[in-house]
Amino acid sequence: MNCIEICAGGGGQAIGLEEAGFQAQALVEIDPHACATLRLNRPLWRVIEGDVKVFDAAAYTGIDLIAGGVPCPPFSVAGKQLGADDERDLFPEALRLVEEARPQAVLLENVRGLLDPGFTTYRENLCLQLAKLGYTSDIRVIHASDYGVSQLRPRAIIVAVKKYLSEYFEWPICRSSVPKTVGNLLYDLISANGWLRVHQWREQANTIAPTIVGGSKKHGGPDLGPTRAKRAWLQLGVDGHGIADEAPPIDFEGLPRLTTRMVARIQGFPDDWIFSGKKTAAYRQIGNAFPPPAAKAVAEQIAMCIRLGNRVFSSIEVAA
Repeated sequence: MNCIEICAGGGGQAIGLEEAGFQAQALVEIDPHACATLRLNRPLWRVIEGDVKVFDAAAYTGIDLIAGGVPCPPFSVAGKQLGADDERDLFPEALRLVEEARPQAVLLENVRGLLDPGFTTYRENLCLQLAKLGYTSDIRVIHASDYGVSQLRPRAIIVAVKKYLSEYFEWPICRSSVPKTVGNLLYDLISANGWLRVHQWREQANTIAPTIVGGSKKHGGPDLGPTRAKRAWLQLGVDGHGIADEAPPIDFEGLPRLTTRMVARIQGFPDDWIFSGKKTAAYRQIGNAFPPPAAKAVAEQIAMCIRLGNRVFSSIEVAA
């Protein structure tokens, strides 16, 4: 099946969609570093570098899926939560593209704050607009840790499917296995330079990670989040005040900092996924991503819904 993705970023959702069986026909992204990342890893993908507000989806009419992780700041508790009054709110653009392309299904991801009581009217209006376009929609919070990601990362997920497909969509079932602890997940990476205290560190880093924060272009370099997150990282034996260039040396004393590769693994990116740009640009791509395993889990259910629904619909037409 085919899809187009808006606000594609560094490829977290795109990887999950690909692994679920969707072929990307176009990926729209405004950040040049993220576009370079997408091209570097998937040279055959059609990456459109530019503002989604000028993207026309009419050429993709009837495509299976429109997906995207529209900007989070309008709904994030770390921001002012201006919602529709925030110029970065791109849900209206997503609705425009759905109207232009009339896909079989829609998958949009955002921060958990979207489900706060203050945005009830906003959500209801969003679902109403999708209903007017012929879609049945549902919004839920899913936790990346339920799908093997070693991180506390709740995300608000909107799935909309054409009304005749609605009875065939089911949300993914949580995995029964527990994700690896940060210590076990990163042991090989953090011990790469022979750090002598790595075994003690692994014992301390004995839970999954707090939510990785991507940061804003308006604020300095990369770190592992606000004060509360830094305290959580401290409990894991990690200095959250910055990102390291490499693993700690053999005689390192104190708390290590994570590298971008380590953070990418925590987010669920494959180790062979290369990020373009310097450390800050790479970290922002990683931190803002929809973890690929979680994206895959939802996308697989959408794919199953489309296949099953269209199979049933075709058989009814033939019988008629």
